[in-house]
Amino acid sequence: MLAEIITIGDELLIGQVIDTNSAFIAKHLNKIGVSVYQITSVQDDKEHILKALKDAETNVDIVILTGGLGPTKDDITKKTIAEYFNDTLVNDASVIENIEELWKHYTGGLLLQVNRDQALVPSKAKVLMNKLGTAPGMWMEKDDKVFISLPGVPYEMNALIEESVIPKLKEKYNCPYILHKTLLVYGIGESALAERIEAWEDALPKHIKLAYLPSLGVMRLRLSSKGFNVKEVKDGVQKEIDKVLPLIKDEFAGFEEEDGSVEIVIAKQLSNLGKTLATAESCTGGMIAGQFTTHPGASAYFKGGVVTYSTESKMNVLGVSKTDIDTFSVVSSQVVESMASNAMRLFQTDYAIATTGNAGPTKGDSEAEVGTVYIAIATKNGVYSQKFMLGNYRIKVIDKAVNKALEMLLKEIFKN
Repeated sequence: MLAEIITIGDELLIGQVIDTNSAFIAKHLNKIGVSVYQITSVQDDKEHILKALKDAETNVDIVILTGGLGPTKDDITKKTIAEYFNDTLVNDASVIENIEELWKHYTGGLLLQVNRDQALVPSKAKVLMNKLGTAPGMWMEKDDKVFISLPGVPYEMNALIEESVIPKLKEKYNCPYILHKTLLVYGIGESALAERIEAWEDALPKHIKLAYLPSLGVMRLRLSSKGFNVKEVKDGVQKEIDKVLPLIKDEFAGFEEEDGSVEIVIAKQLSNLGKTLATAESCTGGMIAGQFTTHPGASAYFKGGVVTYSTESKMNVLGVSKTDIDTFSVVSSQVVESMASNAMRLFQTDYAIATTGNAGPTKGDSEAEVGTVYIAIATKNGVYSQKFMLGNYRIKVIDKAVNKALEMLLKEIFKN
């Protein structure tokens, strides 16, 4: 089965709003064996939407639209869909009731006619009730093709996909099982990794596809397969994973689908060990701490962090020696190791990680070259640091420093 996602809104095309809806929809379609053929973004323009619908109908089995269902005049999706299906808009009593309940319990203001008009839907449509907003989802069929229109507000759209769209698609279609297993690999570049696993890659069965997904500091290897026999698909992919793991055992951090990301892998290991972590950051500006605290349950292992961005704060907050700073500069192994050790002591943790460096574009309080970053890890057994040269583009330096810090911490905690 093939699907196309059509996102509607000028705000997407001018970069004012980032399209997160397509990624969410694609991920959930893939889980039930529906492959996304194409993702299209169009203006709030009737002719543009009509053309996108016509093109999609010739290419795919399922068309999912998001956006353009609001109460204002620029939201024209419903009228355009009605025209495409040679249909008319009618009031749906269940939607009116839902709108009135939402207003009664959550809004409290005057229910305007434009809000009531949200209950207008094409007469041929099956309503997908939006319990979180006034714009309903709509399901329409034409010549064995399914057209689904959803609100563009992400949390409303997400709920409709999970609670209504996916269950209905599973009822209608018998789709193959699609499996993706993504291995997280740290500390090795794409070219070096490809060379190391070349023989294994060349021997992969034709029904198993491999993709390299590089990003700063981490490589993701995705193995994909599909079929109607779930056990055969799973066993086939696992067999290949068992072959490749010995080749990357020192760099392998976990599976993206199970662990999510390196900070989650670290979090699980710290929790398993009953150990705790603190951070002391300069050039990374709190981004390492943020990697952990965005996830629920972080308080079980993450005790706190400080951002000592200035030279004075390194001395006043963390107690870094002025003599060390004057002798070695703020961008040095001596200073970053002192930051890590003092952070561990301050928060009374088992581990601490610290960063200091020149992210650029100027050198700041140190004569170290732009792109120079020191990262230190403190443990109960001592402290050590590494120096990195991460380039001369500020954002890239910071992001790479965060990833290198996580990589170092990952290797440290898995020594146990």
